[in-house]
Amino acid sequence: MSIYDLAIIGGGPGGLTAGIYGSRAKLNTVIFEKAIPGGQAYTTRELVNYPAFPGGTTGPDLTQKMQEHAREFGTEIIKEEIVDLQIDDEIKILVTGKGNEYKVKTIILAPGAEPRLLNIQGEQEFKGNGVSYCATCDAEFYEDQTVVVVGNGDAAIEEAIYLAKFAQKVIVIVIHDQGIVDCNKFSAERAFNNSKIEFVWNSVLSKINGKDEVSGAVIKNLKTGELSVLSCEGVFIYIGIVPRTDFLKGKIKLDEKGYIITNEKMETSAAGVYAIGDARAKYLRQVVTAANDGAIAAVSAERYILEEEAFKEQIQNANQTVVLAFWSPLSEVSINKLVLLDKLILERKCNMKLVKVDISRNQRIASKYNVEKIPAIFLLDNKGQITQDWSEELIENLKLPK
Repeated sequence: MSIYDLAIIGGGPGGLTAGIYGSRAKLNTVIFEKAIPGGQAYTTRELVNYPAFPGGTTGPDLTQKMQEHAREFGTEIIKEEIVDLQIDDEIKILVTGKGNEYKVKTIILAPGAEPRLLNIQGEQEFKGNGVSYCATCDAEFYEDQTVVVVGNGDAAIEEAIYLAKFAQKVIVIVIHDQGIVDCNKFSAERAFNNSKIEFVWNSVLSKINGKDEVSGAVIKNLKTGELSVLSCEGVFIYIGIVPRTDFLKGKIKLDEKGYIITNEKMETSAAGVYAIGDARAKYLRQVVTAANDGAIAAVSAERYILEEEAFKEQIQNANQTVVLAFWSPLSEVSINKLVLLDKLILERKCNMKLVKVDISRNQRIASKYNVEKIPAIFLLDNKGQITQDWSEELIENLKLPK
């Protein structure tokens, strides 16, 4: 079984960007995507704020170009779903729904998110037959009809504007007082000025009516408690997203909402595993920020592999005793101690190799050895395990092996 340098779980904008950067760095890179590459962005008809596309572009067009770009650099795309992973060892294992296993050195998690459900009567019954979460996918089925949109964030309002190109009337149900929406001002102004879009304020969707297909929506006014029925043929729900991270529970650290916790390098709690895009705990979830995440994660993965291979070469392939010393150019004490140690090894002609690690440039190796303060000096065996801790010892008192 061949070993991939980099495996990306999820082929959305973040995953495709990571593929571009990974393959460009000459990493043997693979993307696992169970559906059509592009993720949620693929279902977005209008993208008006992605850089370099004045006048806008479409989700399918942008993500198709990203896919072509990744393939051009050599990224392999496999249409399989990853259902389990083993990430504790140096070589990690990915398991697909088909039972196939893949060995990888590093992983970028880009599983994305899915629409949050209202869990009201009629939602599941009419899903795909009047209830939708994707205007791009289904807007054309409601030409000259009336549809209801639930939500008032960027996705809800922008999709309402798109639906207005097809539907006769678009009714937006908003939980806030009149005039207050959570979307960006530009989209809000466009919606308010669109004659085909109406707003119902201080309200929530309580029930979806219908027999074989949707015929109406029951709306509850939050201030009066009054129920009213709006006649409509379709209901589009945009009340947020839920990260697709169930398969990661117990594997890496997630926040209370299930989003993956990372640092600025996209590193997760597991060594060699990174996370990007909508499934990551972050401030803004947009196509452009997913692409940003993907670029950072791929570069981090590349450096991880280089550091691991270099460290392994220095430690495990050394034909002599290894002394691992952590220092910092900002710590004069650590510099002086390493100078003395280096001098002592030379004077006593010990068969020892001194490996110096600057923690200001390699926090990951420092973290691996639980280094909290410097200087930290360890005697290692040929497997890289600590046999003695010399951190607090005076250099002149050390009993160095010959």
